[in-house]
Amino acid sequence: MGEPDGLRVALCNSLDLVSGGDAVPFDVVYAGQTCRAFAVRFEGTPYAYLNRCTHVAMEMDYQPNKFYDLSGQYLMCATHGAVYQPDTGRCAGGPCRGNLINVGVSEENGVVHWHTAYNLKPLEF
Repeated sequence: MGEPDGLRVALCNSLDLVSGGDAVPFDVVYAGQTCRAFAVRFEGTPYAYLNRCTHVAMEMDYQPNKFYDLSGQYLMCATHGAVYQPDTGRCAGGPCRGNLINVGVSEENGVVHWHTAYNLKPLEF
């Protein structure tokens, strides 16, 4: 997972993320625009991405905080069926136009944090 650069922002308790389960949503400012992001757990590790499909810049969840396909192995955009690998954000099939935009995360002492970057800030900034 590596330690991303930037400020760590507490996101949720570790127990809030279950492998293959619901995502935890959060708001960020990405490249000057307010966007939704989401964190999921896959095979025990947390990952986070902007909630923006690469096919058409729309939010991906088919119901609030539901991103996994029926197999629990892929993140799926509900609009046109693009699927992404949960651990890398890489396109795994369907009408993708690249990979999901990663948001760095870390987990320590029962808390998941997301990390700011030059183009990714909390809403308060």
